[in-house]
Amino acid sequence: MKMIDLNELCGMRGKVAIVTGAASGIGFGISRFFAGAGVFVAMVDINAEAGPVRCGEIGEGAEFFLGDVTRAADCNGVAEAVIRRFGRIDILVNCAGVARRNDVVGLSEADWDLALNVTLKSVFLMSKAVVPHMRRQGKGKIVNIGSGWSLKGGPKAVSYCAAKGGVWNMTRAMAIDHGPDNINVNCVCPGDIDTPMLRSECEQLGGVYDDRYKEECAERPIRRLGAPEDVAKCVFFLCSDMAPWVTGSSLVVDGGGIA
Repeated sequence: MKMIDLNELCGMRGKVAIVTGAASGIGFGISRFFAGAGVFVAMVDINAEAGPVRCGEIGEGAEFFLGDVTRAADCNGVAEAVIRRFGRIDILVNCAGVARRNDVVGLSEADWDLALNVTLKSVFLMSKAVVPHMRRQGKGKIVNIGSGWSLKGGPKAVSYCAAKGGVWNMTRAMAIDHGPDNINVNCVCPGDIDTPMLRSECEQLGGVYDDRYKEECAERPIRRLGAPEDVAKCVFFLCSDMAPWVTGSSLVVDGGGIA
């Protein structure tokens, strides 16, 4: 029997991916994993200092593009720049997000707007900029990064839950609209991942991001915190040729946290 060549089966080598929020956390983990698998990665972030540094850590296969994904002009500019540089866009991973931990009474209007703009509006604007290019190519893969809180509520996280819930339902709507264009749209919903965002959430709630806090976060069937690579592998699968008939779906990656 002929052995299966997984690299050939995945069909990812030489593909071009845009990853937003790529200068840290899950976005950086996805960028690094993709580049290591032979994907050309356009790393998009608003952080003009950290972005080039993190891109340099990856090296060959990654290029940094400065952009504010809450602005239509920046999203359009990134898409056009990637087309000029690589000639195509095969994959879009909408990963940019902000968490502002509070309830409706304590949350400021400014923080509500920030959370919704960065986490949800950016998915709309980047997809609006990229889908026409995918249509012309006749195919594409979009993965939106949701959260376990896309599917359930959480304490003092009203803006984050609203934004991530929106990301999940927007994913389903996009899958319906763009399935005829041969564009797959899916959502990956991580649990607690060891990232700067998780540290920020801990500190916003008055905690200390130490081993004890991490142990509390690891109280789930698979008893550890998640790593960015855990998410990256699942995103890779959905973007690969191994998932041609998967669209409008949510893949929960949380060690069983909401099981």
